[in-house]
Amino acid sequence: MDRTSYFVRRILLIVPTFLGITLLCFALIQFVPGGPVEQALIQMRGVTAGDASRSSGAANTISPEYRKQLEAHFGFDRPVHVRYFKWLVTDRLGMRMESYRFPDRTAWELIRGRFPVSLVFGITGFLLSYLVCIPLGIAKALRHGGRFDLASSAAVFAGYAMPPFALGMLLKMLFCGTVDSLWDVFPVSGFHSDAFAALSFGGKARDIFTHMLLPVLCYVAGNFAVLTLLMKNSLIEQIGRDYVRTVLAKGGSPARAVWLHAFRNSLIPIATGFGAILTVMFAGSVIIEQVFEIPGMGRLSLEAILSRDYAVFMGILSVTSLLALAGNVLSDLCYVLIDPKIDFKR
Repeated sequence: MDRTSYFVRRILLIVPTFLGITLLCFALIQFVPGGPVEQALIQMRGVTAGDASRSSGAANTISPEYRKQLEAHFGFDRPVHVRYFKWLVTDRLGMRMESYRFPDRTAWELIRGRFPVSLVFGITGFLLSYLVCIPLGIAKALRHGGRFDLASSAAVFAGYAMPPFALGMLLKMLFCGTVDSLWDVFPVSGFHSDAFAALSFGGKARDIFTHMLLPVLCYVAGNFAVLTLLMKNSLIEQIGRDYVRTVLAKGGSPARAVWLHAFRNSLIPIATGFGAILTVMFAGSVIIEQVFEIPGMGRLSLEAILSRDYAVFMGILSVTSLLALAGNVLSDLCYVLIDPKIDFKR
């Protein structure tokens, strides 16, 4: 199978894979308790969602006829496959569905409002991860066993041992002017200050920088150890290959052997994550956004799950699924660009 046929096949497989992912998730959420019908019944009785015993009792006092009317209002009176087809075609992957939590806004309007924040946050963290970890991994490989390698390994493993959300809470406690903080240097929460619109261009850039510095550091810390050690070990492995020794035996300098031969091949394992640039605006920033109260896509998805807002959740799922599947194809394309000798034959 040549490369063109392989990529055409991978692109065509996106359609059935996407349908399988969304159909499975759509079917599962139909049976999750606490959906829009139950939420409407609870609100009708003025019962808090946290009081499970009272809420169940309130729901039982509703007449079956009224419950059927609510099910018809939310579309739960029709079979699953009919509702899925409506979500897929009529509602355009759920983007036209009204949010259960915000009835006057569609899923796409909510996603579009959070998109720029997650885009800035995700791309910045993604690029910094690679811009820091690749040079650091190279430096560790070229100084393997030395003082720099040992000292940087201690810092890498210390960062790896602390979860990003724990690091975020620690940084927030130290630098964000909370009750127990030592220094009031950075804002406590949000993506920008309340007076953002009145600031100059430089003031806006500085305001966003101060709001995003700590969250981005937490994001980079989550990928720091894995990428650094992967780059180091990959380069060390390539330096020990026969083709590098052949370059040195023919009189080539060590710098030429490393930078013109070993370095390019050592990037192949790193290329696995290049496709993730398509999903960085939705990636594992859910907890970090929650800690720093950033109004991004990760926090929106968490709020949709907790409030059983299936319309918004399925809208986010459709976007992230498509981007993740396209990202896998992009990763394979990066493989080919880095090493044209890669063959996709079975």
